[in-house]
Amino acid sequence: MKAVVMAGGEGTRLRPMTSSMPKPLLPVANRPIMEHVLRLLKRHGLNETVVTVQFLASLVKNYFGDGEELGMELSYANEEKPLGTAGSVKNAEEALKDDAFLVISGDALTDFDLGDLIRFHKEKGALVTVCLTRVPNPLEFGITIVDEEGKVERFLEKPTWGQVFSDTVNTGIYVMEPEVFEYVEADVPVDWSGDVFPQLMKEGKPIYGYVAEGYWEDVGTHESYVKAQADVLEGKVDVELDGFEISPGVWVAEGAEVHPDAVLRGPLYIGDYAKVEAGVEIREHTVVGSNVVVKSGAFLHRAVVHDNVYVGQHSNLRGCVVGKNTDIMRSARIEDGAVIGDECLIGEESIIQGNVRVYPFKIIEAGAFVNTSVIWESRGQAQLFGARGVSGILNVEITPELAVRLAGAYATTLKKGATVTTARDHSRGARALKRAVISALQASAIDVRDLENVPLPVARQQTARGSAGGIMIRTTPGVPDSVDIMFFDGQGADLSQGSQRKLDRVFARQEYRRAFPGEIGDLHFPASVFDSYTGSLLRNVDTTGIADSGLKVVVDASNGSAGLVLPSLLGKLGVDSLTINPGLDESRPTETADTRRSGLVRLGEIVASARAAFGVRFDPVGERLSLVDEKGRIVEDDRALLVMLDLVAAERRSGRVALPVTTTRIAEQVAAYHGTQVEWTTTSPDDLTRVGRDEATIFGGDGKAGFIVPEFSSVFDGTAAFVRLIGLVARTQLTLSQIDARIPRAHVLKRDLATPWAVKGLVMRRVVEAAGDRFVDTTDGVRVVETDGRWVMVLPDPAEAVTHLWAEGPDDASAQALLDEWSAVVDSAGR
Repeated sequence: MKAVVMAGGEGTRLRPMTSSMPKPLLPVANRPIMEHVLRLLKRHGLNETVVTVQFLASLVKNYFGDGEELGMELSYANEEKPLGTAGSVKNAEEALKDDAFLVISGDALTDFDLGDLIRFHKEKGALVTVCLTRVPNPLEFGITIVDEEGKVERFLEKPTWGQVFSDTVNTGIYVMEPEVFEYVEADVPVDWSGDVFPQLMKEGKPIYGYVAEGYWEDVGTHESYVKAQADVLEGKVDVELDGFEISPGVWVAEGAEVHPDAVLRGPLYIGDYAKVEAGVEIREHTVVGSNVVVKSGAFLHRAVVHDNVYVGQHSNLRGCVVGKNTDIMRSARIEDGAVIGDECLIGEESIIQGNVRVYPFKIIEAGAFVNTSVIWESRGQAQLFGARGVSGILNVEITPELAVRLAGAYATTLKKGATVTTARDHSRGARALKRAVISALQASAIDVRDLENVPLPVARQQTARGSAGGIMIRTTPGVPDSVDIMFFDGQGADLSQGSQRKLDRVFARQEYRRAFPGEIGDLHFPASVFDSYTGSLLRNVDTTGIADSGLKVVVDASNGSAGLVLPSLLGKLGVDSLTINPGLDESRPTETADTRRSGLVRLGEIVASARAAFGVRFDPVGERLSLVDEKGRIVEDDRALLVMLDLVAAERRSGRVALPVTTTRIAEQVAAYHGTQVEWTTTSPDDLTRVGRDEATIFGGDGKAGFIVPEFSSVFDGTAAFVRLIGLVARTQLTLSQIDARIPRAHVLKRDLATPWAVKGLVMRRVVEAAGDRFVDTTDGVRVVETDGRWVMVLPDPAEAVTHLWAEGPDDASAQALLDEWSAVVDSAGR
């Protein structure tokens, strides 16, 4: 049997290490990753191998040649352009068309028993056998589900935490019959798991999954690269090491000189012809490459040092990677997570802070303190986007410098000359950051429409009027010292997951576009923004019956930007209104849960004493709306959703309503009673927005004071919801308490359980296994439905080490029992 080694990837996440070196040539324990792969193939009798190459192909060919030194026969299939995982193998079809073949990545470190994989493939008579393994964090991989016989039932590429229903992932190792080429078009990008396998499954072809035991690490990030070194040194993976183990865990290669007074604390590796002087201390998980010189007094711990590096006296390297041919001068310090590219000069007594990237051929001057990456300056982050944009503590995590780089990355994803709308809330921090954002956009050949301080829904609406996208900066809800930088698409909605990943890649690669002097973007300030917003709102939302209803309402603007729209809106509606807290308060750009609650209590007192029909309270940016009924009682957010749903469905009598799967199933009863249907979405606002754009959608909400009025907008809009509510109440002539009273009580309980990141995938697999024959809904997370209609939902948090659980039953006791039962399942997996 022949093998195919895929070695054409650019390894962009590993830059700057891969800026001048293809990823398969990156050394692990002083030997290229791909060499470890080839030696594994040879160990299992796969001596005849085709290597697919594309990025820096000549370097791979020059290093391995025809494979004679390894005792193998190597040939190469060169791609002129990236063809994807399947397209690259198709490019080598001529050499593979006669018999089954094995496909393996040239940049993943593994010691799987490939012989057993091949035997499994033949026993099953499979067309394709996918090699699977279990990992703690499955987000970056393709999840695969197999039945008891090993047949693949489902693939899901790079899921979100809400889609994780297993920790069994596709390793990218396959055994295939040549007939599979019939499903791969030549000379176009094609992916195995995204394009070919779904088609094979659709046609009922035999695709099997083999769950391998052993070690596997996809060396795709700096963290996994450093981890792979440590795992080799710890003996966790069965690979060959050159050299001699002079003491337990201390490996020294041929020709290396290590002074007797040097301190070596293994496991560690010192490459051939390296020189380690007296007084040096080399600690655990350090790899020193070939021909490296380590001068006296230097300290290295968990450092990966490539070939031909000079490490000066008293320098200090901790948890970093240093590229080949780099000189590190006296008393320099390189901190944990930093990466230095090839052929750099790090001046004496300079300090490279953690997570900094220094790209190849750069000079760091003596005494420099470097806390941002050198070249297109940016700072690497583990996770750029959170639930609503990029968030962090003002002037600690979110600085003007970071805002500039983010805006530059966003601009790079757009065409030159495009227009971006910018806006902010009424905080001073948001004002300062927005100025930095505008400068970066203009410097990247983007025209800017600056709305200044406006409610969030107004910013979204104005963005949708001819802009390629938008940026809104606001104080994080409930966290006064933090800010959110929110990015919109051309329709004013939050960026999709795909667009977020694109922006994240540009930001991580630090490859920003800059404008030539004649291309600098323009800046202008549109007039009559609020009149435009209210005019459009009143044209699109039904306001009939309001002027003649005699309704009296109390409106709390919460000292936020929602108060900027209300004066003209309330006048045009013709409703008797009392507005409280209308002025802007820079010292209160957001509110805590306690502040919001006390504000609603005060609003209820005013509504009751004024004998108003109801009261509403906006959040500070006008996105969300809370309700108080005519008796002054707070209508809790989950009940407010049902009240609005009942009113809308009763009037429309058809269509669909968009609700997240965590909503009580009472909503389904309310909708069905009035002839409407519920479309269940994930908990992501993006998904609600997607359904909200559909012509058949008449209403949407999240049960957290967020409402969508589709006839006006597909995003949360407190002002639009307010206008819609006044019209509905005016025409139905029922009070909020009467509507609330006719809706059954819901019994939904929620619990959050601490879950280490390393076991989240295992938790979700255990939940699916525990579900047994019960109905399982994987719209978001895993929702298990009991035969009596009770349900529980388990959802991993995408940003925190937490798993969320919801349970609903006919009463609180039943819901509590269900919550306790499934909490035990989650806890047992997390131990």
